[in-house]
Parts: sequence; C-alpha cells; structure tokens
Amino acid sequence: MHVTGNRVLVVNSDAVLWEGRRLGAVVTLRDHTELQNVLGELDSVRGFAESLRTQAHESANRLHTIVTMVELGRTDEAVSFATHELALSQSLIDRLTTAVREPALVALLLGKSSDASTRGVALTVTEDTALESTPPMSTGDLVTLVGNLVDNAIDASRASDDPWVEVAIRQEGSTMVVEVADSGPGMTAETLAHATQRGYSTKSDHHGLGLALVSQVVNRYRGTVHTESSLASMVVVEIPMGPGRDGTES
Repeated sequence: MHVTGNRVLVVNSDAVLWEGRRLGAVVTLRDHTELQNVLGELDSVRGFAESLRTQAHESANRLHTIVTMVELGRTDEAVSFATHELALSQSLIDRLTTAVREPALVALLLGKSSDASTRGVALTVTEDTALESTPPMSTGDLVTLVGNLVDNAIDASRASDDPWVEVAIRQEGSTMVVEVADSGPGMTAETLAHATQRGYSTKSDHHGLGLALVSQVVNRYRGTVHTESSLASMVVVEIPMGPGRDGTES
C-alpha cells in the first residue's frame, strides 16, 4: 500500500522466471483512491448507525426514568434530570460555534464527541480551541485531517482502563495547530513516520490508512506532523495559513 500526494495505490511485484532463470519482473499498480473513499464513507455510515442504536437505547432508558419520576410526583427532579445533559451539550455547541469559523469543523467535533461518548470514551475539546479565520484548505481536506486524527485517538484510547481523548485546534500567528492527545500507549517518532508513509496499523482488521491520509493532506498544504516529545500519546499537526499557501503541491 502506497499513499502519494493525491492517490492511494496498491503495488504488486512478481518475478518472471523461465527454466529457473529470472527474466525480469511484472509490476501492477491499482488505484484504490476512489475505493478507499467509498470504504471510508461506509465506515462512517456504520459508525453512525451503531451510534444511533446506542443513543436510542439510552434515550429509552432516560425517558422511562423521567416518566417514572413524574408518576411518583418528583417533577422537579424529572425536569433537572431531563435538562442536565441537554445543557452540557448546548454549552459545547455555543462555545464552538462562537470560537470556530468553519461550520463543517464545528459539526465534525460535535459528532465525534457524541460518537466517543457512546463508545465509552471521554472526548474533550479544550477551552482554547478557536479558529478565527478559514484554514487554507478545502472543507473536505479539513474534515479528513481532523476526523482521522480523532478516530485514531479514540481507537488508541480504548486500550486504557479510563479512555479519554483531548482535542485542541487553534491559530498561532500564521499557523493552524491541531493537537490530539489520548490515553493510549502513544507512538514514537519512528512509528508515526512509518504510519504516515505506508498506512501502518497494529490492528489486523484495519488497513491503517487514517494517518497516511492525514499525512497526504499535511504534505499537500506544506505542513508538518509529529508527536509531542513531552507526551507520547499526542499528535501535533501544523499547517501554514499565511499568504502564498494555496494548497498546491510543490
């Protein structure tokens, strides 16, 4: 599996032998870019479906609790129980819509927060998350970048007894900084480099293209991706936002 600046390719190389002699080799390149996009969308749909099933189950439990409280005459407690979680969710929505200019990024973060919660992972968007100007990239690339970083962190965090993920997105001068930390085992700089180049994964049922696709976007916009030396479980992406960064490949 090879990830280039714009494509996802599967490369096979087979030797050509005749009477014990090697005559050469046949190399086959298959473009899996569109297939990978479709598989990514399918994974998202499956994730949303599972999230909806979980939320429906939890909603039924909460509704049953509220109805029982009302029947017992505990109306004040019923109202408090019903509005507490809604208030927390609305607080996050208000904060992000005020601080982040890109609506697609706001929607992504809210969706990932809900998805993480249903999977038993505490996802926090830091208070300093703010993006006053629009990043120098397409909405699709921004969603690919942040979405894959968060998905990878959620998966990694579940290896711990108390899984958590922390996301920070901010603008420092003329640079957009994305930091995603988790409670997982983390990666060394060498492991991250391998993952971003070849779609490495420690999971046998996963192709591990998430970080490779992140690297593809980062390279497209002349950015950098690295692990934070003081915290092995944090991945940091920096994308220039200054003039002349038009997103074309050098």
